[in-house]
Amino acid sequence: MILASSTEVRMLPVAISDDVKIYCPENGRFSFFNSPYPAHHSFSAIDIYPSGRFGHIAPSPVSGVIVGIRWVECPSGRGFKSSTHDCVIIVRSSENPKRLIKILHVDPIVNVGDRIEPGDDLGRLIRSGFFDFWTDPHIHVEVRKPSDPIRARGGLQLERLMDLHDHGDLQDGLKGLIVKYKPEYSLIDVYGDIKFGLYVEVDGELGVLDAGIPHYGRFGIHMTSQPIKGEVMLCGKKIGIVRSIHANMCIAECSDVKFSVNGKNIGLSLYTYPHLKPLIKIVPKKPGTLNLKESQEVTINIEP
Repeated sequence: MILASSTEVRMLPVAISDDVKIYCPENGRFSFFNSPYPAHHSFSAIDIYPSGRFGHIAPSPVSGVIVGIRWVECPSGRGFKSSTHDCVIIVRSSENPKRLIKILHVDPIVNVGDRIEPGDDLGRLIRSGFFDFWTDPHIHVEVRKPSDPIRARGGLQLERLMDLHDHGDLQDGLKGLIVKYKPEYSLIDVYGDIKFGLYVEVDGELGVLDAGIPHYGRFGIHMTSQPIKGEVMLCGKKIGIVRSIHANMCIAECSDVKFSVNGKNIGLSLYTYPHLKPLIKIVPKKPGTLNLKESQEVTINIEP
């Protein structure tokens, strides 16, 4: 049985492992590293963020046949109402039948035996108790061996497919307008020409920051050239040191850096945008403590 998508959405290939491609909606964003969970700190997971809200239909990020569906209990939301369950969907890849694909955070409308293609309706986006209060709806994806499809660890390492060489300006400061405010976070449209994400320098080489900093302690960088180890500079200030490299990406350990807006400490949540202009998400220590408003101009201060 083939399930067609109810809406037209252009899907772009953004990651690959053993010939298995993972796709992101053109109007969405993705992240390999903006998460506290181990798979995201070993180059073996990617989160796909479609444009929908919790409860909206998620597009399939892969091609294959559904071979397993397992519901799991999840903890209660940390200060927010969450689903009482999460779901693991297992897909046998069409591109490499020797590999399975593990998908999380989607309540499926598909059944075992259904064939899916990128962009097909997969299920409803779950607000899982495994999320933080600022976490947006997303689809967690890993490529797995058939002998080990479920565990939290054990995913195969991924490579980024998107070419980032057509970059915009390297920022010398982070100032912009709030385009969305809610108690859990604000989105900032930073002044200047930026493409794909926020650019940093690693020993003078450019890369795109993929991160939850400083709260996750580590962050990723998508390099535009061969990755190297060295100090990571954001707006001319040191924010970390590269510790590991895989393919065209690297992971850095945070230095003792702080970010603030109007004198209040914040976290930055950063993603890679295939098509839309990147936005910076600023996260308060507690929901509702920043007291900002839409169209307000703000400056994000960096204290190394």
